Amino acid sequence: MGNCGSFQISCDQTLDRISTFLFSKGYIGNLEENLNDLKREMKLLIAIKDEVMNKVEREERLHQQRRPTVREWFTRVEDASARFKILVSTSTAQLQNQCLCGLCSKDVCLSYKCGKSVFLLLEEVKKLKLEGCFKEVTELPPRPEVVERPTRGTVGQEEMLQTAWNRLMDTNNVGIMGLHGMGGVGKTTLFKRIHNKFAEKFDIVIWIVVSQGANISKLQEEIAQKLYLCGEGWTKKNESDKAAEIHTVLKRKKFVLMLDDIWKKVDLEAIGVPEPTRENGCKVAFTTRSKEVCVRMGDHEPMQIKCLEEDEAWELFKGKIGDEMLRRETLIEDLARKVSEKCDGLPLALSVIGETMASKTMVQEWEDAIYVLTRNAAEFSDMENDILPILKYSYDNLVDEQIKSCFLYCALFPEDEEIDKDRLIEYWICEGFMGEYQVLKSAINKGYVVLGILISANLLTRVNTEKVIMHDVVREMALWIASDLGEKKENFVVQAGVGLREVPKVKDWGAVRRMSLMGNKIQEMTCSSNCSELTTLLLQNNSLKNLSGEFIKYLKKLVVLDLSWNIISGLPDQISELTSLQYLDLSNTRIKQLPVVGFQELKKLTHLNLTATHMLFSVSGISNLSSLRSLKLHGSKVQGDVGLVKELQLLEHLQVLTINESTELALEQILGDQTLVKCIYRLHITDFQEKPFNLSLLVSMKNLREFWLTGTHACKEIDSTSPCFTNLSNVYIMKCRSIKDLTWLLFTPNLVKLYITNSDKLEEVINKEKATKLTGISPFQKLELLSLDTCPRLESIYWSPLPFPTLRRLEIRNCPKLRKLPLNATSVSRVDELSILVHPREQQTELKWEDEDTLNRFLPLILKD
Repeated sequence: MGNCGSFQISCDQTLDRISTFLFSKGYIGNLEENLNDLKREMKLLIAIKDEVMNKVEREERLHQQRRPTVREWFTRVEDASARFKILVSTSTAQLQNQCLCGLCSKDVCLSYKCGKSVFLLLEEVKKLKLEGCFKEVTELPPRPEVVERPTRGTVGQEEMLQTAWNRLMDTNNVGIMGLHGMGGVGKTTLFKRIHNKFAEKFDIVIWIVVSQGANISKLQEEIAQKLYLCGEGWTKKNESDKAAEIHTVLKRKKFVLMLDDIWKKVDLEAIGVPEPTRENGCKVAFTTRSKEVCVRMGDHEPMQIKCLEEDEAWELFKGKIGDEMLRRETLIEDLARKVSEKCDGLPLALSVIGETMASKTMVQEWEDAIYVLTRNAAEFSDMENDILPILKYSYDNLVDEQIKSCFLYCALFPEDEEIDKDRLIEYWICEGFMGEYQVLKSAINKGYVVLGILISANLLTRVNTEKVIMHDVVREMALWIASDLGEKKENFVVQAGVGLREVPKVKDWGAVRRMSLMGNKIQEMTCSSNCSELTTLLLQNNSLKNLSGEFIKYLKKLVVLDLSWNIISGLPDQISELTSLQYLDLSNTRIKQLPVVGFQELKKLTHLNLTATHMLFSVSGISNLSSLRSLKLHGSKVQGDVGLVKELQLLEHLQVLTINESTELALEQILGDQTLVKCIYRLHITDFQEKPFNLSLLVSMKNLREFWLTGTHACKEIDSTSPCFTNLSNVYIMKCRSIKDLTWLLFTPNLVKLYITNSDKLEEVINKEKATKLTGISPFQKLELLSLDTCPRLESIYWSPLPFPTLRRLEIRNCPKLRKLPLNATSVSRVDELSILVHPREQQTELKWEDEDTLNRFLPLILKD
């Protein structure tokens, strides 16, 4: 009986457990109801998810990023949705297995599991619905980290850094600035230091190294990476859509965009960069080798990064070689300074050459370095690998081969030589670099365009309106290129200004295309070899007494021959052999007469310069030069008499004429031929003593560039009320002892240089009473140089302060009554480019200034002579 009772209890407990298993929480019995609830709740959850997603996508288009909690919620919803699809399928099958009115199942265990899963997913979906009520679904992306850029210690950049920074941070300036300068001058180093200062003040600082070949798409990618825009969606967009997206982000930021090493204009609008304005406080800064690029980018007064001054250059060089060497070998210091000077202040050269020389401890090694750098710098260790190729990028970027040829030609001049623009352009024209031309002025204008390109590219440096100069290291680069990167060194034979006393030895004269021996002490030019390819021979500034006729015979292709500033007194008959000659310069020589017979064969000669040939009285037979376009006679003893006029009238291609006249009759003979009048570029009027020189005679000379008035008694006023000498740029008034004023200069709106010397009765440059009759004329707007020398009665240049936008030098010598200059604090905008000379020194203290500001601005500029 006991066993039966025991079984009964055990059976009841089992039924109890089965009952609990089947009916507790309703996993099986409530399966259908829970499944329907799950479907309904899941539908609502998906709707909520879609609403949240729409909101997220709207805000992401505004370049917000979704919050981490939202990203995690989306993941959980996706997971729940995937499990829901599986449960719907399995639950439908389990509902078909139910029996006992849905209270039991044919497969109890499986139905239990299914019911439990439906129940738990239902609870999870309800929870996800509640969690989907987000107040904020996105947030601002993290601020791009501005990483400080490493820079080495620099020399001589503190002032430039401060100037650049002040300009960029000046709230009155629109925020775009270009830094331009030659390769290796330190633009990128300075730019990095500016970048590191920006990092403290701006939300976003974007640094991009552009270099050659960069396009809009590449720049957009670089910017997008900095703004965290890159992704699958970004890559599918076109340039226009990418620009819109970049613009949307940046327009809400205070940003700085720094573009290092650009070679052409970067279209900021096409990239998507908003315009920097005073209102948004944003900045765009860039470095380039070209001033023209700066202007195209919108910076019309860009900052030029210049080479170091001598003391700064020495400090940089000394830092590379080390003070220890100089202390140990005291004889080396003077040699090291000479090596440093050969680098001409270029930081790249100073650094590379300094590092190379740091291990050289013997005097002989330093002496050899100076020799190599002087004779052929390309052969110096590391020059050909680490310096010249970097500079060559600027050459490679020149737009065509003719401009490249013009640039290489400049290397024919000596180191540190100021190159006369007009002379250089004449060389270029005759060498054919300006192409075919009929009007000489058009070719000259094209030459000035080329000069502008080379100056803008920082391959030449402008000295003033008349001169340019080539940096020593750039010159070495040009010579290296001209010799086919050192492979054909006799293409260009350049031994200019090195003290030669005889013609240098050349292995293969037949390979020489251009030769420059200017600035030496050579007395005789001889050669017994065939110079069949030589087109340019520059021999000016030597001691030449003789030009070998035997040598001339070999110069069949010679186009340019410059013999100026020599003591040569005649030309050999063999000059007739130079049948290709187009340019001949005999200025400042002792030549007495022209070889008329020999000249008849120079059918291609277009330029003949006889300036300052003080022993030449006649150019009889000049009319035989049938192709002559430019004839310069000023400073010679040749006068414009009837015979000369007849000769000149036979030169049907003549377009440029410079000439002296000493009588009004001779001048009238020239003026009687309007064709000749149009040719006059320079006129020297001398010793008009009988009656005042009539300045109105000059009005018809529309191409007059330079006017000299010497030893003339007086001038007759111009009968005009408006500027008429529109091309006149240089005026020289010398020994005109009766002239009291030069008010006629009001009629020279493009005057660049004004020299007035030894004018005893000159009282004022511009007379107030005369000038007030000519309303609206402001003089000296383009004046760069004003020189007043030995004018004892001169009291006034102008009666009130004037603007001098381009003035670079003011010289006052021996003008004791001139106490006040026509200056105020705003007269000259670029005082850093102005120098003032006052002599004797005592007069410096006697000057009277407009006010205290004017004194403080200009007194420091007076040179201590």
